[in-house]
Amino acid sequence: MEVFIVAKIIMLRQSGLFTLALIFCFCIGCAINPITGEEDLMFYPEDKDIAIGKKYAPEVEKQLDGKIANEDLQNYIDRIGQKIARVSQRPDLEYHFVALQDESTNAFALPGGYVFVLRGMLEKLTSESQLAALLGHEIAHVVARDSMAALSRQHVVDVLMVAAIAGRAPGEAVRAASLTRLFLDLRYSREDEREADLAGLAYMTAAGYDPHGAAELIQSLEDEHTVKQIEFFSTHPSPRNRRQYITQEIENKYSHLAGLKTGKEDYHSHVLQPLKGRRPK
Repeated sequence: MEVFIVAKIIMLRQSGLFTLALIFCFCIGCAINPITGEEDLMFYPEDKDIAIGKKYAPEVEKQLDGKIANEDLQNYIDRIGQKIARVSQRPDLEYHFVALQDESTNAFALPGGYVFVLRGMLEKLTSESQLAALLGHEIAHVVARDSMAALSRQHVVDVLMVAAIAGRAPGEAVRAASLTRLFLDLRYSREDEREADLAGLAYMTAAGYDPHGAAELIQSLEDEHTVKQIEFFSTHPSPRNRRQYITQEIENKYSHLAGLKTGKEDYHSHVLQPLKGRRPK
């Protein structure tokens, strides 16, 4: 790690950004993961998460064909997401839940509470509890700061990130589209995925949703993935025995609970029915 940082400092000295890079390197350290209670390698201070999410959320919407133009659908998804976020370890964040037109089967989160679900994914779900499982999973990534930790693990400490985070993007050195694509293509680790699965399961259940929706979600996505590759598993690689440990967690912790919501009819009326309409050109 030290060799890598020294090399980057040399490069930045040559580019005239040495002072900025030196200040940034002193910020490198660890952060406590609120979900696991363990330390994660973290190059980025927490106060930058919200600023980064706010800055690049509009570019995400632009690159993924914009918001689905249905206010009721958007309010429905946001309402469920907010309900789940309130029972997470970070209810203090200002969360934003948005459905986008892109046909990919995927969902993801920017730092600071910005969660996006793509049209292709929404069309695969069949109930509100499955949507709750998906949103709970993405909220867990936000809470754990997994995208920022992933950047740290991948050693993204170059001029692009230093200038972007510091807000000093000279000329064309940093473009919003480049950094946005970096986040969109970011891969979580399998351990991140397992933690987000289990934390999301706890969140959705605490919010009043049937946890079997999580098992149904993963089974549906994995079944489709055997037919054709779907984007979700490119950015959210499956841990070993994913369906098994989710099912086991449900049996061990939540099987005694009754009266939890599945919400098939609500999901159909608020999401699936509107999505049957004509797609934008």
